[in-house]
Amino acid sequence: MLLIHKESGMSSFAVIEKLRKKLTVKKIGHAGTLDPLAEGLLIVLVGKEETKKAQDFIGLEKEYEAVARLGVSTDSGDLEGKIIRKKKPKNISDSEIKSAIESLKGCHCWQVPAYSAIKVKGKALYKYARSGQNVELPKKKMCIYEIRIKEIIHKEEYIDIRYVASVSSGTYVRTISEQLGERLKYPATTAYIKRTRIGDFKLEDAKKLSELQI
Repeated sequence: MLLIHKESGMSSFAVIEKLRKKLTVKKIGHAGTLDPLAEGLLIVLVGKEETKKAQDFIGLEKEYEAVARLGVSTDSGDLEGKIIRKKKPKNISDSEIKSAIESLKGCHCWQVPAYSAIKVKGKALYKYARSGQNVELPKKKMCIYEIRIKEIIHKEEYIDIRYVASVSSGTYVRTISEQLGERLKYPATTAYIKRTRIGDFKLEDAKKLSELQI
């Protein structure tokens, strides 16, 4: 097992492909994907026996540090997508934002993002989205065990809210940011995501691909 610090701009699949070439092994996989724009902890399993254990890690609690950008929403739920709505935040106090963050704690039945790998009729949702096809987004249980604000930055056109959240497996950070926007009655998207923990495994113990001595 390898703990990898995936850098932003690289897909989880690309990390696996680079490691496959470095290690010269065929059977290799990861336990829980990260969006290409996201950075953070990726658990990589190497070898036939280890890859069979993927589900043991996928179901673990996860922790993320993220930035919700209040005042703009995109079709993908992050800055990679097309802007679909803008509304300049006005007269929103930090205490209102903190109350909205607190209200997110608990388990919810929320729609999954349009740009996700969840399959509908055997086809991944992101494939429908990329081809412009409309499809009803399924809902799933997402649990937020802990969530706290690290920083609130007021800009001219938007507000950036940096937060840390401990969540159940299958919880989408992009959905958390959008739900925060709904509570504050403004469009919102995710401007940054970093996975800092999976179960007891921490990002601080991971290495970037360039740091591996293999």
